[in-house]
Amino acid sequence: MINKRTGLYIHIPFCMKKCDYCDFLSFPATEQVRNQYVKQLITELQVRSAGLKDCLIDTVFLGGGTPSVLEGKQIAEIMNTVQKYFSVDKEPEITMEMNPGTVNYEKLCSYKASGINRVSFGVQSMDNMELKLLGRIHSVEEFQENYQAARKAGFSNINIDLMSALPNQTLKDVQKNVMKAVMLAPEHFSCYGLIIEESTPFYQKYEQQELRRQAGEERPEDALPTEQLEREMYQWIGAFLAEQGYIQYEISNYAKRGMECKHNLKYWERKEYLGVGLGAASFLGDIRSSNVRSIEDYLQTDIRVEAELLTEEKEVIDEASAMAEFMFLGLRKILGISKTEFYESFGQDYMQVYGTVHEKMVKQGLLEEKGDRVYLSKQGIDVSNYVMGEFL
Repeated sequence: MINKRTGLYIHIPFCMKKCDYCDFLSFPATEQVRNQYVKQLITELQVRSAGLKDCLIDTVFLGGGTPSVLEGKQIAEIMNTVQKYFSVDKEPEITMEMNPGTVNYEKLCSYKASGINRVSFGVQSMDNMELKLLGRIHSVEEFQENYQAARKAGFSNINIDLMSALPNQTLKDVQKNVMKAVMLAPEHFSCYGLIIEESTPFYQKYEQQELRRQAGEERPEDALPTEQLEREMYQWIGAFLAEQGYIQYEISNYAKRGMECKHNLKYWERKEYLGVGLGAASFLGDIRSSNVRSIEDYLQTDIRVEAELLTEEKEVIDEASAMAEFMFLGLRKILGISKTEFYESFGQDYMQVYGTVHEKMVKQGLLEEKGDRVYLSKQGIDVSNYVMGEFL
């Protein structure tokens, strides 16, 4: 008997080339390793499906890495396994991340035939110099060709990823990027500011420059934008996309009405999802878990009897942690959280639990309240990490 809706995340860790800013679990691999991985991934799907007999899969997300490194036949094998072993909704949202330069019309048609109905293009910039700076393998022209090929293949739900706050980037540069992307009329935008992660080449290159800038020393020519400039970029993007008919529904995400990413909403609303593949995370019941991150361990583990052999981390979420998650995940949404849903989830009044923090944030102008909803103010969005930290 089906009694709950669940998401399915499938991690494809392979990419053509590791980008200089990337901190995701991804790497180039030989054809042999990719073939072995797909075979093991299919086995994991088969085994883990036994634990979700009462679940209806209504969203599937193939992320990476670059899932489009795989051939159409491999994606078809994965999706056929999902359809065969899981109960899948009649009209599921099935997203696949793709990098420009790794697809063509024929490949896109095969993905569409396998059930993929939402494309997420990791474009990052509409400027070739910026793409080169980021270490991307594609050009703007290649992306535009891939985008038109996706439309021709029948995709009517396309997301474009864009980055801002790049080294030496100006507000005018960001405006050109976004305006050029909007001309393609995608259904969805994900717009992120660049974050310099410690384990990346970008960290080694720019961290020392940023420290010197903060110390008041001369600003390097290719340094990162100031916090003020980054804020101006973010605010301009939101205002411009609103003018173009895109509704901001999460801190970094904008969509045409009704085209929000249903799978990602599961994360922000603490809905259940199963993650399969290298390093993939799951949230089922009150348990968060994640798979092993070593490709050797993943490929060599015999999971035909027990998929839990792949689990590397497992945590039972207690009530206090669940409440905190409800707040800092829910506040990512522009609509914020519902006090009624808080009570229904935990049997406690929101103000009794978080009244002190709530009043403090409202007094600082960072949190607003309207009826049942509590949400970040425009100023609160600018310092969202600080606000969310208060609820921890």
